[in-house]
Amino acid sequence: MKKLLGLLLAGVALTTACKKDDFLEPRTSALTEDTVFSDSLRTFSFLSRVYADMGFSFAKGRWDSHGNTEEATDDAEYRYSGSGQKAVVLYSGTLTPLNFPFPEFYDLPWANIRRCNLLLSKLPTTPLAQSTKNRLALEARFLRAYYYEQLLVCFGGMPLIGDKVYGIEDVINQPRDSYADCVAYLSSELDACAAGLTSRANQNGTDYGRITSGAALGLKSRLLLEAASPLFNGGAETQDPSLAAVVSYPTYNVSRWQAAADAAQAVINLNQYALVEDNATAPGNGFYSLFLQRVNTEYILPFNRGANRDMEGFYFPPTRGGAWNAMPTQNIVDAFPMKSGKPITDPTSGYVATNPYVNRDPRFYNTIIYNQSLLFLSGAMAPVNTYEGAASDGFDGTTSVTGYYCRKMCDALSSANTQRAWPLLRYAEILLNYAEAINETGQTTLAVPKLIELRRRAGIDAGTDGRYGIPAGISQAQLRTFIQNERRIELAYEDHRWHDIRRWKIAMVTNNAYNNRMRIVRSGTTPNFTYTYNVVSSIRRHNFRPEMYLLPIPDGEIRKVPLMRQNPGW
Repeated sequence: MKKLLGLLLAGVALTTACKKDDFLEPRTSALTEDTVFSDSLRTFSFLSRVYADMGFSFAKGRWDSHGNTEEATDDAEYRYSGSGQKAVVLYSGTLTPLNFPFPEFYDLPWANIRRCNLLLSKLPTTPLAQSTKNRLALEARFLRAYYYEQLLVCFGGMPLIGDKVYGIEDVINQPRDSYADCVAYLSSELDACAAGLTSRANQNGTDYGRITSGAALGLKSRLLLEAASPLFNGGAETQDPSLAAVVSYPTYNVSRWQAAADAAQAVINLNQYALVEDNATAPGNGFYSLFLQRVNTEYILPFNRGANRDMEGFYFPPTRGGAWNAMPTQNIVDAFPMKSGKPITDPTSGYVATNPYVNRDPRFYNTIIYNQSLLFLSGAMAPVNTYEGAASDGFDGTTSVTGYYCRKMCDALSSANTQRAWPLLRYAEILLNYAEAINETGQTTLAVPKLIELRRRAGIDAGTDGRYGIPAGISQAQLRTFIQNERRIELAYEDHRWHDIRRWKIAMVTNNAYNNRMRIVRSGTTPNFTYTYNVVSSIRRHNFRPEMYLLPIPDGEIRKVPLMRQNPGW
């Protein structure tokens, strides 16, 4: 029996509809490859189908309408606790090649890679102007690289199939290419896309959200940062040299960090993007408002959405109509510094454990709903009560199990639908990419100005030295920790933490414990609150093993493709 790489054949209704009747579309009208690619509108619609999946990893309801990788980290506690829930499978470490209930990790990228290749093969014969064919080809090549990058960060090196379109009768038994070859291939593809695609400045309004040259360079920045990171830069969890070359670079090389810094600098040099900054309305208002704008100077790769209340419905507490699916942990609350920029562990920071939410980094107030914080309700701002026993929203093991709800990316000031786009890639990430990469080359002082940009926009005080809480004379190791924390709070709940703790190889620490929470008890008619740091009673303990730094390739794929090697430890 011929063995097929079924995922390369996924999403192929166009090639099978002509062979038999479909109950939704009789044979007389079913679409075939010829009918699709002989029509301009249908050709555009086919590419739009590939675009439509771009937000799959970011989507808040990625699993079971309420799960996402953020709930498998130390940043968020998942509302649901059933052992079969996908987020629980991921964070409890019960996944295996046979128990891998996450088809979108592997299947969805391959299905869209095939769609891109099919489009590329048909474009020359479509009735489109040559300039339009050229643009669509570059967009398809970017999208193919985008889905490949999703595979690389989760699994390591993958088979590089080029422009090949596999058919039903093809025998497919292709081995995985080396991680180095995959990175080189994707870098080359993204360079070509950047050279040929228009800039954001030259887009007309109807094209906003389509791929630009800046998006191509931005994705390259992310790719090369991952490639330079400890997991992939000589960090394979195996003693087999041939397998190590498949899942990572075999040995460490600091030059990869310089390449990552250069890639981020290339985006910065475009001078097309800027942080959304507004500290006049309120400290850090730019950080709050940017997520409520579909079009802004910071979004490099937006995923446009119709006006909606999706974020609010996912995160908000019961009194505001939310499903509180992911609740911030005390872990991430503690990561936010004070408004001075000093960490709460610094005895000179002014942090008071008995009044822990005063004078914090303004990003804290725009990310976390804490006890007594104000949120829109019935035409006015009203406090959210998360203390133990409080009606509806209180800490009781049924609603808030951490003492917090999430405010990030939500409209806290009205109940109207929001014109929003998901930030699949924004300029703040590029600044953090540069700072991390250049610090790892030993050029620590070059990283500081980018971090100052972020902290100034955040609304942190400049301080007498103008360093926004960044200590003078900070060492490379100290700045590494600082950057990791800055990235955590700046990009919280934006589909980064799960990948970051793996690529930094810190998940054995962050994900082998219970998430921390805060028990809040009210006393007196004039409310006084007692805050008790509770370190052991979150819903379930997180478990992480070294082999989980890379996900297992589903067993069915290994069986279908004998040359497809499994990841280390699985």
